[in-house]
Amino acid sequence: IGAVMAMAPFLLSQHQSAFEETYDMLHGVAVERGYLMWRRRRGRVDQAVFVLIWLIVVASTLVSDILLEPSSADGPAAATLHLALVGIFSAVILCAAYALVCVCRSLNIMVDVFCCDLVDNIKLEEMGHMWNLTQAVLRRASIAVEMCLLALCCILAVMAPLLLVDMGVLGTRRVAAHLLAPSLMVACGIMYVLFLAATISDKCANVPALVNAMSFGEGTESLRQQIVDYVTSSAAGFYVFGMRLSIAMVVKMMYIWGIVVLGMLRAGVR
Repeated sequence: IGAVMAMAPFLLSQHQSAFEETYDMLHGVAVERGYLMWRRRRGRVDQAVFVLIWLIVVASTLVSDILLEPSSADGPAAATLHLALVGIFSAVILCAAYALVCVCRSLNIMVDVFCCDLVDNIKLEEMGHMWNLTQAVLRRASIAVEMCLLALCCILAVMAPLLLVDMGVLGTRRVAAHLLAPSLMVACGIMYVLFLAATISDKCANVPALVNAMSFGEGTESLRQQIVDYVTSSAAGFYVFGMRLSIAMVVKMMYIWGIVVLGMLRAGVR
């Protein structure tokens, strides 16, 4: 179910074309502003993180299927099939999450580069125009990937009740060994995406304080205050269907999800 939900936005032609256009746009912005190598280095780190998550998912399933229950009545064929299905479906979900990470990482770096240029190169008269371009890219990228992010949030939401169903069907010990660790690792990958997307909004919220702390010479206080008010009023960030995603919102969602999961697992054990 999670794999189908993760792939559905990418299979729709309009979302697929919008995602490709967004990726090309972010690549062009990276080349123009000179942070392409920085973007590639951070991309390799993110790729290593998701490969590690997938390897942990496969390894935990392998250990529980083959090493912990070698005498299972289902036989080695069923264990191998289960391992293959878990590996394929978790890879689909993690690949969808990594695609969003590439976009969110580029947006994070773009905001960081704007702040660095603000300190080094950008004049006060040019700041409004540069911020317009930055928030336009942020809004277009957010609209392009919001459906994919919503699909990942739905996967995270249905993961807890499905774990409870598995506990009732397969038994508590079998679920704890076979499904709990892989599901939690996939959830960590989705949380990684949400935190990275929410970081964009929090970085944009700190830009007015940075502008206000800088000195652009005598007689520029009025113009600087106008820029600070404009950046604050623009409310730039990462939006999901018109809702600005923040780290506080993600932490609350993770807290509620954790309570639901622990409550369901405890009820299932009883």
